[in-house]
Amino acid sequence: MIDKQTFNKLRQLVYRESGISLGDNKDSLVSARVAKRMRALGIPTHREYLEYISRDREGNELVHLLDAISTNVTHFFREGRHFEVLTSLVRGWEKEGQHRFYLWCAACSSGEEPYSIAITLREALADPRDVKIVASDISTRVLKKAQQGIFEARQVEKIPRLMLVRYFKKGHGRGDGLYRVKPCIREMIVFRRINLAAPPYPVHAPLDLIFCRNVMIYFDNELRRRLLANMYDLLRPGGYLMVGHAESLSGMLSSFKSVEPSVYIKPVAARKERVGR
Repeated sequence: MIDKQTFNKLRQLVYRESGISLGDNKDSLVSARVAKRMRALGIPTHREYLEYISRDREGNELVHLLDAISTNVTHFFREGRHFEVLTSLVRGWEKEGQHRFYLWCAACSSGEEPYSIAITLREALADPRDVKIVASDISTRVLKKAQQGIFEARQVEKIPRLMLVRYFKKGHGRGDGLYRVKPCIREMIVFRRINLAAPPYPVHAPLDLIFCRNVMIYFDNELRRRLLANMYDLLRPGGYLMVGHAESLSGMLSSFKSVEPSVYIKPVAARKERVGR
């Protein structure tokens, strides 16, 4: 079991490098999640592991630590209302003459969310050829999985059958039971490692829409405000931000205008944005 002093130093390090705020009661979680790295390195105690990280000047072990600590829970078309809103928005923008679409999925985890975004755009747009989605995460481990675009049958079972056939290739032989995202979807997405605790972000403005869902629940209010301010600057006037349904951002979104729960707009003068149902 990790001693309190070492736990406090580890969680201070995690907060400083990633913005993830670990409460006093997370010592068992931290102990369990770093145990695999300790075994791999042959390090017997948490204190020695902390010393090992401090001696690693290249920062490779710090990346492994953040990979172990960060939580990655996701599935295809999670919180489905957001994809209904996305469909309505891009169809409206396309009717107004917009042909280029630029989006950021700011906590992409193992890829289900950005691929869901890409599929939605492919289905919604008459001409989806000029679409770019930047998908980012702090975890190199899940980014590697996301880039591969390979999923087990249980992970794709909630995708409508026609979409599954249209956008995934079913494996055979050694790949039996696996589904690979087809190139027409993969080519819409660029994956990058981005630390949301360290703005400014390497994402070019202006963005049409940002998905930043179910990640700010791990940040304190100071970091949330800083994150939201930077995202506001990256969005074009009339651009949208979507956050997780469980994330309470009351009092932190003074520059944004609420459209509906968990959906916000960067206002633009003399223009009203409507979201269809």
